[in-house]
Amino acid sequence: MTVLSCGAAGPEIPPFDSARAFGYLERQVAFGPRVPGTDAHAATRDWIETRLRETTNHVEVRTFTGIYAGSEATMFNIIASFNPEAGNRVLLCAHWDSRPNADRDPDPANHDKPVPGANDGASGVAVLLEIANALKQYTPSVGVDIAFFDGEDGGDYGDDSTWLLGSRHFADTMPSSYRPEYAVLLDMIGDSDLMLSRDVNSMYAAPDLWERVTALCRKLSIPMDDEEIAVTDDHIPLIKRGIPAVDLIDFEYPSWHTVSDTPDKCSPESLGKIGELVLALIYGD
Repeated sequence: MTVLSCGAAGPEIPPFDSARAFGYLERQVAFGPRVPGTDAHAATRDWIETRLRETTNHVEVRTFTGIYAGSEATMFNIIASFNPEAGNRVLLCAHWDSRPNADRDPDPANHDKPVPGANDGASGVAVLLEIANALKQYTPSVGVDIAFFDGEDGGDYGDDSTWLLGSRHFADTMPSSYRPEYAVLLDMIGDSDLMLSRDVNSMYAAPDLWERVTALCRKLSIPMDDEEIAVTDDHIPLIKRGIPAVDLIDFEYPSWHTVSDTPDKCSPESLGKIGELVLALIYGD
């Protein structure tokens, strides 16, 4: 394992292979919609675990059950740890399931069809898998845990308790001794027309981290929407457990919860921008 060298100009930031990350996005979609209880879901779970075990010996699959899309389902959170001896830790996360019904599709005939989930799920997973490759090669000064949450996207719009099942389980079962310095959630960050949302939950829960994020967005030429919105996402259960957490999300995505959420709506460039931002958070000053 190679250790990053730090010169007079500050610590080096590992490179991010955006083409390989985009290949990870395409591979997930090729399995089919990752709906709990399906063959595609099981195959994707095994594939993510295999990819992670290529980068670290510290991988855990945590099984839980819950009501997903109205039925009881078995789900799996997949957790990988890097530099496990480090006391100071950060948490990176994304959800890996995809929505079982395209109820936002403009064609009512598609409302019962599952969402391919290229951006909504696969994009965040793809970036974190490529970051895992960097963490294998370059030891950061902090410990890093990567959590892939299941059961995020099977909820009913009128009932908040039916969403975010994996992150809720993670937060509810988190040992009291585990307190990462901060958490970064990636969700819908692959849109080829990338523009990050200004999530007020992130801004108020982790103001210092949010300031670093916005500064890096300016540096990396990542556009950010002027409007502030409150996003309910997998960072909320973490915030409730006292972890400063931010959500990097482009919520203005026309293909959200439709059958058109396919890889052609995403780009390696967008994945690369977000990957560079997250690596800068981990390895920067």
